[in-house]
Amino acid sequence: MMFRNSIYKTPEQLRLMVEPGLATAASLKAARAQIVAGATTLDIDKAAEAAIIAYGGASNFKLVPGYRHTICASVNDEVVHGIPTTRALEAGDIVSIDSGAIIGGWNGDSAITVVIPGGDAAESKRRTELSNVTEGSLWAGIARLAKAKHLNEVGDAIQTYIETEGARVGQNYGILTEYIGHGIGKTMHEEPPVFNYRVRQKGPEVKPGLVIAIEPMVVMNSPETYVKADEWTVATTDGGAASHWEHSVAVHADGIWVLTAEDGGAAGLAPFGVTPTPIR
Repeated sequence: MMFRNSIYKTPEQLRLMVEPGLATAASLKAARAQIVAGATTLDIDKAAEAAIIAYGGASNFKLVPGYRHTICASVNDEVVHGIPTTRALEAGDIVSIDSGAIIGGWNGDSAITVVIPGGDAAESKRRTELSNVTEGSLWAGIARLAKAKHLNEVGDAIQTYIETEGARVGQNYGILTEYIGHGIGKTMHEEPPVFNYRVRQKGPEVKPGLVIAIEPMVVMNSPETYVKADEWTVATTDGGAASHWEHSVAVHADGIWVLTAEDGGAAGLAPFGVTPTPIR
């Protein structure tokens, strides 16, 4: 597999990616606090932007041509790329927030999913399980990255985790294949592609300098989607609930470091027996 430019960063470039990662984490921490019944996704957007600015960064989502917001806010059947609006959130809603920051020309990108307490108890439980499985698959993928020889081992780990957990709870989850993860650095979306499912190709070698955004997008049933009339929002065709989790992760000489987690990924990786190492 050939790439137009090197996909591997230098040690100095890796160090420059730490701050935008932390700014992105701060924006999602602020966003999470606003995800309550009665709040609007525009309220969440303002909180996320304020956190990035306070960190000394700027929104990289606003650099995408035609997009004017700091976050993407996807609710219920919306998977990704939802536009913040005055829509008031309700108890039981499942809300995915994607955010990114740029500092010194380097980017961070991350996403979380939150289920608002309340609503129908059975459906709320199913949506919480969906979010937990999606987040767990993200950490399974990151853990595999720590030991992988080739990048596409990550997708195998993600799919295996989702299938195993789906069988445990009696749910046939769908994994989106049209939307995948990506490299990240001076631009938010770079090579190489990062698949959330098994593929035949091995992908590039996992070695120091590789920085990727891993982002499984999982839905309750069918992975078929369509783009809404706003020309941004991706939603499930069958109306099933969706979840999206993402982290930007760096491979360096001493191990891996989750750039968009305050603790570098220590808590999320602990169940997999992996300990992240700070970038020096």
